Amino acid sequence: MRILKKYGNELLLKELKKSYNFFLKEANLNEKSRGYGLVRDKNLYANNIASIASVGYGMAALIIGTERKWINRKKAYNRINKTLDTFINNVEGENGFYYHFINIETGKREWNCEISIIDTAIFICGALTAGEYFEGEIKQKAEQLYKIINWEWYRNPETNYFYMGYKPETGFWGQWDMYAEQLMTYVLGVASPTYSINKEMYDVMKKPKTDYEEIKDIIYTYCGTLFTYQFSHAWIDFRNKKDSRGIDWFENSKKATLANIRYCINNEEHFKTFGENSWGTTACIGPQGYSGGYGAMPALANLNKENDGTITPCGAAGSIVFTPEYSIRALENYYNNFPKLWGKYGFKDAYNLEDEEWYSEEYIGIDKGISMIMIENYLSELIWKYFMKNEYVQKGLDILGIKNE
Repeated sequence: MRILKKYGNELLLKELKKSYNFFLKEANLNEKSRGYGLVRDKNLYANNIASIASVGYGMAALIIGTERKWINRKKAYNRINKTLDTFINNVEGENGFYYHFINIETGKREWNCEISIIDTAIFICGALTAGEYFEGEIKQKAEQLYKIINWEWYRNPETNYFYMGYKPETGFWGQWDMYAEQLMTYVLGVASPTYSINKEMYDVMKKPKTDYEEIKDIIYTYCGTLFTYQFSHAWIDFRNKKDSRGIDWFENSKKATLANIRYCINNEEHFKTFGENSWGTTACIGPQGYSGGYGAMPALANLNKENDGTITPCGAAGSIVFTPEYSIRALENYYNNFPKLWGKYGFKDAYNLEDEEWYSEEYIGIDKGISMIMIENYLSELIWKYFMKNEYVQKGLDILGIKNE
């Protein structure tokens, strides 16, 4: 993919390295700990809480660091290898799925959280990518962990949708009934050699479609939150591919990102933070705490209720493969004009200029992770290259009919 200009490239490399540093430094590296290799969910207010998604992104970070000579290959290999041992032996879960939030020292459940299908998928995507890059024991252990995931257990047989979540106290709830960030779960699920799901799960997923101004036929998500168009694309290279119905998921994410930009421009009068170079409404920390509802049209949710003017840099950074010119201009705006938004791990989670200037002091693993991976994919296609080498990923895409044009 083409680098647009020298300054933009320099800023991208700064954000890439500092995002990498989050995963390097916010991990448990005590070799005597049962939680070795676990990565914090965020860096300040939940010091003992790791998230399994952060670990998945952390494995991608070690691939990037090895390739860019930021870390010795043997050191990165050993760190990932021991982290996989932590999951094999200590991390709490059920049927191959893991609790969303776990204690960074013990690997045990925290916050009475759910066993999460999507966060397990992000973790396993990182592990499989590491297996292809480092090979050896890492590949063997990553595939061992992949093969014990009972995707069928998480499927509602009455609706043929994945459930949204599971707690042992209350059972399953909700459903992944319409398009969002879960494309990766269908690819991984149909290809499983042990507990595969039927390919009709992908077909029956609702794919509502509408226009936003002149941007036509966007398959949209419930809240229109931008991460839902990014997370599966961090791993799966959907470029120049269509499914049997002619859906081009890469082009769809590009259109959704352009709609997000246009929505923020259209709402400049309502929110001081919004504008042509300040966009990317997506899940992040806001002045009132974390919200997964920040979004843009098209959406089913009431965005007048959900949005409060908060913008996160990971919105633009995570869409850089779709809209490089717009993304680089937004990141340059944040860097040049809002110095309080920059810190030891690069861009902080979010900012808001409404009642008074507010800047998050927090960094969140999944937000640094999507920024890091998408910037690296834009610069070198590294994570795409190795994830797409995996035989099960290729098998899953083939079963679902997602093929090169």
